[in-house]
Amino acid sequence: MVHPTKQALLEAGAEMLLEQGYHALGIQSLLTETGIPKGSFYHHFNNKEDFVLGVVDLYMDQVHEVLDECVKDQSRPPLERARGFFEKTRTKYREEGYLGCLLGGLGQELSGASDVFQSRIEQCLSEISAGIEACLRQAQTQGDLPEDTDVGTLADLLVNCWEGAALRSRLRRSPDPLDEMLDFYFSAAESLD
Repeated sequence: MVHPTKQALLEAGAEMLLEQGYHALGIQSLLTETGIPKGSFYHHFNNKEDFVLGVVDLYMDQVHEVLDECVKDQSRPPLERARGFFEKTRTKYREEGYLGCLLGGLGQELSGASDVFQSRIEQCLSEISAGIEACLRQAQTQGDLPEDTDVGTLADLLVNCWEGAALRSRLRRSPDPLDEMLDFYFSAAESLD
């Protein structure tokens, strides 16, 4: 179990990073926001990079919870389960005011400046893609996608398209880019058969 002080810092940091980004987030503003003393921060984290990597881990725990729930839901056809993950993610984005994807935002801001973040964020997106690939592989096995479909590439394409739509959603503060992308992608996927 995560120490309550560490959890409070991570949760506040996730919100602040989504709103402000890495470079604008100051440790002092985080401490002011949470009312947690500086010494407690450094008890749990070595530095800002270590802290943000902890936020990414927290974010991915939440992503995996939703992804696993959708992927394992055998009451729905595989393509619906894959789409369901993104629909649940869209709902989370709405609750946050359409600020987009934390991974996408950090990736855009830091991938050129930090090999650590570039590698970690790519790993996270690949994990999401692997979960979606499992659904697409089941859809292929059930005949909903052609046998010769490269489901790995199709899953990567879906994650890539989603990240672009998430950015446009943030720019517009609207779900429209997300909805349009999902409708287009799944219509195209279903027409492959």
